[in-house]
Amino acid sequence: MKPSSFIILLSALLLLACRQAATPSDNTGDPVADDAADTVSTAFYNSQGSTPDAQGSKPNASLEIPKVVRGNEGKILRRVGYTTSYNSQNRIPNWVAWHLPASHAGGRYNRSNEAFHEDTEVGSPRAYDSDYRSSGYDRGHMCPSGDNKWDKKAQEQSFLFTNICPQRHNLNTGAWNDVELQCRAWAKRYGDLYIVCGPVLYDQQHRTIGRNRVVVPEAFFKVVLRKQSRSGSSDYYKAIGFLYENKGASRDMSRYVKSIDELEELTGLDFFSALPDNIEDKIERTADLRDWYPLREIK
Repeated sequence: MKPSSFIILLSALLLLACRQAATPSDNTGDPVADDAADTVSTAFYNSQGSTPDAQGSKPNASLEIPKVVRGNEGKILRRVGYTTSYNSQNRIPNWVAWHLPASHAGGRYNRSNEAFHEDTEVGSPRAYDSDYRSSGYDRGHMCPSGDNKWDKKAQEQSFLFTNICPQRHNLNTGAWNDVELQCRAWAKRYGDLYIVCGPVLYDQQHRTIGRNRVVVPEAFFKVVLRKQSRSGSSDYYKAIGFLYENKGASRDMSRYVKSIDELEELTGLDFFSALPDNIEDKIERTADLRDWYPLREIK
């Protein structure tokens, strides 16, 4: 054998050996996979552009984006401060989701110079300000203006009607506002929240407002996930849900608490599905407001 041929053959054998060593396998000959209950799929992390942490979840990995199990998937619109699934038949969002770190719980871009406006990224008929005028309903934010004060564009986009639902005034300025303020207080305390909220439609025939027949929800849900203990000594997950009828009601937050499982059954959405299954199952089974004490004082 010529020296050059021997060198080529030796190089090929070394390359093959390296490839076999780099791919561990079980006795079936397939690559060894991590326990599905303790990890999130590699495809998910690759799609998000980074890798999981020690608990199997990926920080800032769109943990807030739900999966649709049943119902309208909607048109997904990604904004600076939130993501919304828009329902073109109802002219309101199916859901709105966002990550709320402590740094987004305040800022200098307030709502004083902002006006509600139609979203030209969706077709007609769509909601206009005139649909709400003299309707008896407020223009109710799903992702609040107060969660978008950290960025000028985020604040402006929070006033798009694809982030808005018709909401009774007493709810909008009462219990719904209370939970929005509480979430910002929790973000400052725990560092990171992942939030999804949206309308609940119970009836077959819904009340509508305006020329464009914007559907009025019968209720609203909100689910909240955090990833830090009160002491900050170790990372772990806690989740809680809330359900509010679209009417004026008590300001006692404990009256609206629901488990994530209950709200998943009600809405047809799978919340926080990017978490490892064992963690997701545990935190979604029950909800205890005491895990989130102390609550801010309601004024």
